[in-house]
Amino acid sequence: MKQAKLRSFTFILVAFMLGCNEFMVVGVLSDIARSYHVPLSTVGFLVTAFAGVYAISTPIITTLTSNWNRYKLLMLLMTVFFIGNTLTAIAPTLGWLLFARIITAAVAGTIISLINLLVSIITPMDKRPMVLAWVGAGFSIASVIGVPLGTTIATLLSWHDSFWIISGLTLIVFALLVWLTPRDTPQVKGSILEQLALLKDHRVLLGIGITVAVLSLQYTFYTYVRPLITTVMGFSLTSLNWLLFLLGVMSIIGNEIAGIVASHNGVQKLSIVSIIMTILSLVLGIALGNKITGMLVLAALCVVVIIYGTTIQLVFISVAEKEYPQSLALATSLISIFANVGISLGSFTASTTVNFANLTMLGYVGAVYGLLAIGLSLVLRRFYRK
Repeated sequence: MKQAKLRSFTFILVAFMLGCNEFMVVGVLSDIARSYHVPLSTVGFLVTAFAGVYAISTPIITTLTSNWNRYKLLMLLMTVFFIGNTLTAIAPTLGWLLFARIITAAVAGTIISLINLLVSIITPMDKRPMVLAWVGAGFSIASVIGVPLGTTIATLLSWHDSFWIISGLTLIVFALLVWLTPRDTPQVKGSILEQLALLKDHRVLLGIGITVAVLSLQYTFYTYVRPLITTVMGFSLTSLNWLLFLLGVMSIIGNEIAGIVASHNGVQKLSIVSIIMTILSLVLGIALGNKITGMLVLAALCVVVIIYGTTIQLVFISVAEKEYPQSLALATSLISIFANVGISLGSFTASTTVNFANLTMLGYVGAVYGLLAIGLSLVLRRFYRK
């Protein structure tokens, strides 16, 4: 029992490590720009490049390596991640830094997919939803704790030291994985075409659609969350970090609720969650007129937009286990892949909206994606059976 809990903790720690590596760059972009004597706009592409490589490489690597021994694959990917992060820490030039970020982005998505896959295989069915939810929470915890900590270290020492700490954490995580990860897990091997058969299943396609719709709604408002807090609601820059911390905590709470919902026939509740999310998005514009109501609605949105994830992850895993066992590895990577699609779509929608209207309109536009999520959730509820 103790080893099972420690294994679950290690899996959460992996997500936290990956989240720190991914998000920390955002907090130290200004420091990076100063150290290389380049404009801030020049280093901004580090974030875009990471997201693009992550989205493209994850399905490719996951599919091509699905027949490999999972333990050996995880150790190999962790080694590559350690090398990439360490190269980030010592990067003497911006070109070197970009190369290092590409290395880490290339393997990060497959690592978290493997972790979710191991959770689905090792964890008892009744505990699976909560463990998957907390693995997802690892990323939220990274944004709440890891990123501000990295930014503080960058301020006191240098941004290089922030990434040295992640390399140290990676060594600890690596040792725990060597100790706790099963050497052999059951797997059904299949060709690339046989694995891709999963993507023809209408339940999986509906889950993908819901993922894209929810993330699009989230990033319609979250892309401009800082100006919403400061420019629209009038909070000071001093208060901004504390309020962003609060929104991060709300995301962690959302992960906890996600596990509870998924444990109690979550598919049947997705439409209700989508309705609540859409209503909150619709009232956001009005709520922003007051500091208290504006922050309450933003906080509620940060909770609700997280809830869908564990249920959809379980849908993908369940469908693959029963009907496409050769596609199980691919199934665990779908949320990571299509969440990035939704983030890109939501960010584009937000930017376009701001070009033609004011920031208070973002909620109304985001609600369109909420309506799509409601419709898809109702259809999935009809077709999905455990």
